[in-house]
Amino acid sequence: MKNTYKLITAFFLFSVLGQQAMAWGVLGHRIVGEIADSHLKSKTRKEIKKILGNESVAMSSNWMDFIKSDNSFRYLGNWHYVNFQHGLNYTQVDEYLKRDTSTNIYTKIKFVSGELRKKQLPLEMKRMYLRILIHLVGDVHQPMHCGRAEDQGGNEIKVTWFNKPVNLHSLWDSELIEFQQLSYTEFARAINYPSVSERKTWQQDDLTTWVFESYKLSDELYKEAEMNTKYSYRYNFDHIKTLEQQLLKGGVRLAGLLNQIFST
Repeated sequence: MKNTYKLITAFFLFSVLGQQAMAWGVLGHRIVGEIADSHLKSKTRKEIKKILGNESVAMSSNWMDFIKSDNSFRYLGNWHYVNFQHGLNYTQVDEYLKRDTSTNIYTKIKFVSGELRKKQLPLEMKRMYLRILIHLVGDVHQPMHCGRAEDQGGNEIKVTWFNKPVNLHSLWDSELIEFQQLSYTEFARAINYPSVSERKTWQQDDLTTWVFESYKLSDELYKEAEMNTKYSYRYNFDHIKTLEQQLLKGGVRLAGLLNQIFST
């Protein structure tokens, strides 16, 4: 009876506290990780191997969501996102991010990136921070992780997906990706064709640009949801390229960041 109670409690905490923290879903994160792996420098790959062992970048990408079942890691909940009011321009977003020192995806990507540059960091901490970084870079490219606080990043925006009740956040977490009916390796192979100029530009973009791009996309998705909340084939047709580009950018930028950390 006691064990049953613990399971129910854990499920409740995961459901309530983890709502906004869910991102891309298992497939989406692995797609980002798989793409990133293909753009790593040989030195970076060797250093990552020392930390993760036989665990691939793709398979490590979901650790931060899986660990939410452990209450001792509940403090990681608000690392997954950052919220803004609507209608901001790049300068306003940049000023907010630089001024706000609270725990959010922007501050924590910077934090774990800095920690991973420390040569004397214990292996156990390196492994945790690397898994977190891989996950958060994926998260920040999911538009609803840079959404509005009042609706928990779209979690309270109710929509239907082929007549199934979902919310705007979960639609972008997993429903759109799973609708393509591809494995993460198939999906990665299908979209992993950035041009040389795209790869160079994306990897030179700063973290504020990553955030702002997702924020602007979320703003468009909110506006669309104000007009219509019944989604199916047309929504997929209208948004598949955006979905693919965000996954691709996430993978390419993650590789660029990992190369900076481990190859310099």
